[in-house]
Amino acid sequence: MKLLLIEDDASMQTALKRALSRREIDVTLCSDGLLALEQWLNSQADVVVLDLSLPGQDGLQLLSQARGRGLTTPVLILTARGTVGDRVMGLNLGADDYLAKPFDLDELEARLRALHRRRTKNEVSAVNLDTNPEQYSVGELRYDQASGAIYHLGLALELTPRELTLLQTLMLRPGHAVAKEKLFELVFPGAIDVQYEAVEVVVYRLRKKLIGKKVNLMTLRGLGYLLKAES
Repeated sequence: MKLLLIEDDASMQTALKRALSRREIDVTLCSDGLLALEQWLNSQADVVVLDLSLPGQDGLQLLSQARGRGLTTPVLILTARGTVGDRVMGLNLGADDYLAKPFDLDELEARLRALHRRRTKNEVSAVNLDTNPEQYSVGELRYDQASGAIYHLGLALELTPRELTLLQTLMLRPGHAVAKEKLFELVFPGAIDVQYEAVEVVVYRLRKKLIGKKVNLMTLRGLGYLLKAES
């Protein structure tokens, strides 16, 4: 596994690089928020570990810029800023997991490997889909499994990775409810300290982006969520 560690604490950098290298994880270091985006773009990292308190610019700003540039590398936020607000904001901006300092090294490694497995599985699935592409339509939306993108009237929707995963799942079962627990597993894979209610945040943001698209993202109390074309 190749890891990009964006962390400005020199002692933390040294300790993590030494410990993770012993566990066969190739660690590249970056300590400046302003330089991190370029290094991220040029790296071939499988996973990014991102601190929030960085010199130059905040880690959340960096994450927003990276997702805006189309970088889909799984991100684990590692920070001493453990408030619920910071956690929710990071997840909304496209982080895949969150671990507060101080942390257990074994837990960190387990989370990193879970994110790596998810990325590898998605890449294999994409290769398989290229040989047997399928498309699904609901209302004015079209999901192209070959590319993984969801289109509205021919234009790709601008979605965060979590929003995209949730909408892809619902488009595969139009008119059928998908349980919140199932969506949580897909949208927040490997997450331990994230509550089920985090799915509601993703649904809320997604609903706003679906306004005028001839679809309804409906909540069925006790059953979950479903996507239905407007009649």
